[in-house]
Amino acid sequence: MDFRQLRFARAMEFTICEINNRSDLLPDITLGYQIYDSCSDVQMAIKVALQCENGLDPVFNDTSSCFKSAAATVPAVVGDSTSSASISMARMFGPFGIPQVSHSATCACLTDKNQFPTFFRTVPSDQHQAAALARMVKYFGWTWIGAVRSDTDYGNYGMTAFLKAAQEEGICVEYCEAYVRTQPRSKLESLADVIRRSSSRVIVAFLHAPDMKCITEELARKPVPPIQWIASQSWIIHPDFLKINMCAGALGFGFPRSVIPSLREFLLHLSPEKALKSPLLTEFWESSFSCSLKGSSKGVRQCDGSEDIRALQNPYTDTSQLRTTNLVYKATYAIAHAIHGIICNETQCDKTITFAPWQIQHQLKRVNFTTKNGYRVNFDSSGDPEAVYELINLQFKKDGALDFVTVGYYDTTKPRGQEFKVTSAVSWFGGQNEVPVSVCSESCPPGTRKAVQKGRPVCCYDCIPCAEGEISNKTDLLDCLRCPPEFWPNSMQDSCLPKPVEFLSWDDTLAIILTVFSITGAFMSVCVTAVFYKHRTSPIVRANNSELSFLLLFSLTLCFLCSLTFIGRPSEWSCTLRHTTFGITFVLCISCVLGKTVVVLMAFRTTLPGSNVMKWFGPPQQRLIVLSFTLIQALPGP
Repeated sequence: MDFRQLRFARAMEFTICEINNRSDLLPDITLGYQIYDSCSDVQMAIKVALQCENGLDPVFNDTSSCFKSAAATVPAVVGDSTSSASISMARMFGPFGIPQVSHSATCACLTDKNQFPTFFRTVPSDQHQAAALARMVKYFGWTWIGAVRSDTDYGNYGMTAFLKAAQEEGICVEYCEAYVRTQPRSKLESLADVIRRSSSRVIVAFLHAPDMKCITEELARKPVPPIQWIASQSWIIHPDFLKINMCAGALGFGFPRSVIPSLREFLLHLSPEKALKSPLLTEFWESSFSCSLKGSSKGVRQCDGSEDIRALQNPYTDTSQLRTTNLVYKATYAIAHAIHGIICNETQCDKTITFAPWQIQHQLKRVNFTTKNGYRVNFDSSGDPEAVYELINLQFKKDGALDFVTVGYYDTTKPRGQEFKVTSAVSWFGGQNEVPVSVCSESCPPGTRKAVQKGRPVCCYDCIPCAEGEISNKTDLLDCLRCPPEFWPNSMQDSCLPKPVEFLSWDDTLAIILTVFSITGAFMSVCVTAVFYKHRTSPIVRANNSELSFLLLFSLTLCFLCSLTFIGRPSEWSCTLRHTTFGITFVLCISCVLGKTVVVLMAFRTTLPGSNVMKWFGPPQQRLIVLSFTLIQALPGP
């Protein structure tokens, strides 16, 4: 017997008793109930659905005060605990219009109102849990993970949603295995070998609690590397895992912890006489105290009434972690408020009104109330509530026992980007205080770039140094950046440094020598110019084309002086002046030499009498040669 599930069933019974004692909700109306055991099995769930529709074989009930429904024996249903069973039941209830409010069926597929028009739930859809898990994995920097799921609707749909969310967050999955406890042992052994051989140290386990328990037992048979478990809500809040040290440090999202006043007293107010009224309670009593209520079992002592239920320590009596139990409480209240909306007005309730289940379904869409313990209850257009999770960490207490510790939350009612937050220190596997590392490749440091390994996921890559003249100033860059022309990379190639300005200083030896030669050359040119000017009327100067001679000496003087512009710290105007001035003056000098050379050359070639070739190389033509070549040099480039 699953004592935890029995607590859920009795929590519904407690809630109905609480509603019946209220004067503001369904006053003078007494609700009854029937409780069926689906055994978490799809075939049994279908049988239970038919029993709810026809009123056959309840486990225990209290319908003596119930009014008659027009359409079915049961006008509304709370349950089931598993997604697969709830899916089967929802398909059965849909044609009859019977509303079903589940407290634990989280499969995202149940959001589809075309398939499940009468389905509601007080538990968030796994679509939100998958997004929360992906956000958490990304938050802790894990990009290389393993994934294991139950081969059921819960596991398959939940893992599909997680893989999609993980891909959007840039998370890579090394493997994704499916398992259910009814499969052959060889499948379990194969799964355990995959986990042992894998390089990922973080495993997301979207599993039912019994499936997870089988996997941990198999892994414990042989040495296994340290594993950081990331749990789904199905097993992170299950008390059985407080006894499994391999799960220490596990992280997962669970429903908020709550307190339901007087519930514990109700659960413990159970005597042998009351237990005999229900086969389910009889089994609970006999298995808890190892005695027989009916006295028909051989070798088993007779229950004598000395049994103390308050001394029991099992999931039935443990009310310290009322998480899913609170969802049962909310689901039962939701149905009661829906019925209240049908048969009651502002002043009184009419017991004589008959109604169909579809009316309760219609009214459930409108419910919006706060329970006695302070929790808001309403449904969106898909029949889902707002998603609020606690981030739960399995931590060792001082006495060495594991305990559920809330270390953060995920709340979809918060502003976008603020839904997830870690509020307390997390204890990791092995008692570590540092976040474990689970990556396929270490981050590429600045100065390198990522190069994806061929045939592997994008999270597996090599770090390639940046090419010459390029840098990367962040980790995990896909491409390096080229430095601007006036910069070059540093030795680590993670930043661009200004190129050092090297120039010929005035106090350098080479600069002094250059200055001396430059001034000497300019002085000699000036002296020759003075001599030429003094003897400008002499036949030698006149025969040497004095105009070109003076122009040549002037350009030579400027050429000598232009070398001085290459000395000293460069500036924008000096860089522009040095090249422009030197280029023009040098071309002017060469043009003058060319003009003189052409005249001399033609003078030696025109020796024949009567030749008039020299008239084409007179002073005007010589000036034109000098001016043309100089202008060509002075024209701006493209």
